[in-house]
Amino acid sequence: MSTALIVIAVIAVLLLVLLFSTVKIAREYERGVIFRLGRLLPEPKGPGLFLLIPFIDRMEKVDLRTVTLNVPPQEVITKDNVPVRVNAVAYFRIVEPKAAIVQVENYMVATSQISQTTLRSVLGQHSLDELLSERDKINQILQSIIDEATSPWGIKVSIVEVKDVEIPSDMQRAMARQAEAERKRRAKVISAEGEYQASERLKDAAAVMAQQPITVQLRYLQTLLEIGATNNSTIVFPIPIEFFETLGLQSKTRE
Repeated sequence: MSTALIVIAVIAVLLLVLLFSTVKIAREYERGVIFRLGRLLPEPKGPGLFLLIPFIDRMEKVDLRTVTLNVPPQEVITKDNVPVRVNAVAYFRIVEPKAAIVQVENYMVATSQISQTTLRSVLGQHSLDELLSERDKINQILQSIIDEATSPWGIKVSIVEVKDVEIPSDMQRAMARQAEAERKRRAKVISAEGEYQASERLKDAAAVMAQQPITVQLRYLQTLLEIGATNNSTIVFPIPIEFFETLGLQSKTRE
């Protein structure tokens, strides 16, 4: 009786193992690439429930979600011979599960390596100023090259972004001095432009005053009013004789 129970238990275990090896479930973002006796089946399985032939079919699961790949820092010599240390991040996903399994041994490692070599190659063709000011353009070039290289592996690279650019300390000090000199130059240019515009306005005002001398006296009175409104102390101003002459002429005109 005990022997029969043992046999039944062994058969039940074998059936459970057979069931687990036969029934497979793939999530919505997964696909199962099936090899039957070593040959690739035409279509991947999933999502959902599907069956495999035990001991004949072998499955490789592939994740279709976007993968974030951090490209480690790379030592790069720019076009103008400046050593920099640059890292980047790439976003890609698998669009052809069969190619990702059959065409390359490890698509993660392969994509990481091609990203590193492309980063060094592309940045070496640009100057430091372009690397700092034309980041979007360089990102597009990197994305295009890496996407073309990984396309046979069933991978679509959507975004490549240069993250950090580390510049040597002596170069940072030189750039800071250059930026300070540029700010001083702009300040001097703006100041000179302001002086020029002010002189032009003074020239126009002098021309008006030359034609109408009374405007000088009006300006003089306006200045007195402005000073009197902002200061409580007594101030004595010399009044030009021409001012009285002008007033005398005006009084005679009224008479």
